[in-house]
Amino acid sequence: MKRNISKGWIFFFGALGGLLYGYDTGVISGALLFIEQDIPLSDFLQGVVVSSLLGGAIVGAGMSGYVSDRFGRRRVVFAIALIYLIGSLVLALSPNAVVLIIGRVILGLAVGGSTAIVPVYLSEMAPTRSRGALASLNQLMITIGIVLAYLINYAFAPIEGWRWMLGLASVPALVLMIGVLFMPESPRWLIKRNREDEARNVMALTRKEDEIDDEMKQMKKIEEVEESTWDVLKSKWIRPMLLVGSGIAIFQQLIGINAVIYYAPTIFTKAGLGDSASILGTLGIGIVNVIMTLVAIATIDKLGRKKLLLLGNVGMSLSLAVLATILFTAELTTTIAWLTVVFLGLFIVFFSATWGPVVWVMLPELFPNKARGAATGFTTLLLSASNLVVSLFFPVLLGALGTAWVFVIFAIIGVFAFFFVMKYVPETKGRSLEDIENKLRGEASAS
Repeated sequence: MKRNISKGWIFFFGALGGLLYGYDTGVISGALLFIEQDIPLSDFLQGVVVSSLLGGAIVGAGMSGYVSDRFGRRRVVFAIALIYLIGSLVLALSPNAVVLIIGRVILGLAVGGSTAIVPVYLSEMAPTRSRGALASLNQLMITIGIVLAYLINYAFAPIEGWRWMLGLASVPALVLMIGVLFMPESPRWLIKRNREDEARNVMALTRKEDEIDDEMKQMKKIEEVEESTWDVLKSKWIRPMLLVGSGIAIFQQLIGINAVIYYAPTIFTKAGLGDSASILGTLGIGIVNVIMTLVAIATIDKLGRKKLLLLGNVGMSLSLAVLATILFTAELTTTIAWLTVVFLGLFIVFFSATWGPVVWVMLPELFPNKARGAATGFTTLLLSASNLVVSLFFPVLLGALGTAWVFVIFAIIGVFAFFFVMKYVPETKGRSLEDIENKLRGEASAS
């Protein structure tokens, strides 16, 4: 059945899970400054509170991909919105560290589901010519969610209202629960279930008639191959793309982005800024994040995915290297503190225009239709696990090595990521999902 919803609303609600992911990622940075006054937390326990979300995300990402391949994208998105709602309310009412950690784990289940399903849904709904831009809406929503979190943190900082900071995530969760009721199902999932008429009606919402006919032929041809999800996942021809997807997912986190997002106020406080100034500096970084993601949306279908990844590695590594040099050689002053803000801002500029959106666009592009949810779920599981490692040990490294050495480590990882992209990552710009899959199958047959 054709749903009465415009193209714009399809992609807005389709990407709204990204906003919740961004909000719950960013809000903890400001809340940590005030939680300790009600619930005492050691450095290690801070890391556990932050990283427990990622523990849940690992489980959520691992489960949601397979479940969405079986039951559909819409049903899983609704369940994710409900989990977001429950998790945010548990956090707002937390009486102690144990409940705080439990609430973060619950939120993590939803975060993991979002990372696995939102990119898949956007990629499958988008026409080939604009798939990069539309799939990048996930990252745009993530950055908007982070800025929203920073604004809420700044607004409630004077009253130390960390419960409000954490609990207000329930509002967009409710919006998503309502919105998903009006969203159409992915046409590629409908084709898998032999619901061709419904798939055609959904595609008519976002494509021209001649595009529909061509894509339908390609999708039906792919579906004629008698394979289960497990058959695809264990086949030799998909292994190179699982390697590529896993690599870019892991590197996206190991280059340090969420260490900056989670702990920016802590970094700025250590650099010499006060609590309010630290949150304000973090807010500025969040706004830059949004602006540069808009730049990425405008360029990703023109410049291509691979070129943007390589450019981002150069810019991020140089920004961190210069910042580390300044911190090594200069005494701690207000000027140095604001230089920290500036160069972390440059790091965010390059990440937000490249690795931020590009990885979310590419992950579902790399995998075949019959296992797209499961394979994307697996790679985002690795992404969440890498995020867990960084967020858990960053406070410990920061205390043991100092800010400068931690930035040196991230810069070196960025260099390794550059060579990985150069050698292994293919360009997917301007190619239909079925064309990418057919090429992979063809290369496997020829080898």
